[in-house]
Amino acid sequence: MTRLFLVRHGEPEAAWGGAVDDPGLSEAGRRQSAETAAALAAHGPLEIVSSPMRRCRETAAAYEARASGVARIEPRVSEVVAPAGVTDRRSWLRETFPWDEGSPRRAWASVDPALRAWRDSVVAAMLELKRDSAVFSHFIAINALASAATDSAETIVFVPGYASVTEFEARGGALHLVRFGASMVRGEVR
Repeated sequence: MTRLFLVRHGEPEAAWGGAVDDPGLSEAGRRQSAETAAALAAHGPLEIVSSPMRRCRETAAAYEARASGVARIEPRVSEVVAPAGVTDRRSWLRETFPWDEGSPRRAWASVDPALRAWRDSVVAAMLELKRDSAVFSHFIAINALASAATDSAETIVFVPGYASVTEFEARGGALHLVRFGASMVRGEVR
């Protein structure tokens, strides 16, 4: 059994899909990252894996410093990629993966096959990990894992807060949800 601690990146300085393609963390995001690093330390030594996106790398940096480790960059746990030709990524994201309370959820079966293949690659990346790991990733990627681990057909299973930690176990060739991380209570998804 491998324990996987999926960390959503801390609050970014700008929204993904806005004017900045790869925003870093805000001051609040840096504080959140330090708090999460302290919480992760209680789980013993963990392999460190990060999305290549700046907000995840900066979130991982606090744990790297605390654990005296270096994150392995794993592109498969990066932000979901909008199809070519999409000019308003934020609108595409909201339409494809509706997360607002009261919004009807979309099923994975109803999204583009390329997005289902992306979800499968995120799951495969986690199942390949053989050591307990802290994985710094994104809102949609963590939901892709949660839907697989809970056998949910929906693209959005929960709304993880910034720098929250969702715990999974990989065993028997499958993911199992141990516990959801803290939910986002205010603000917009960035």
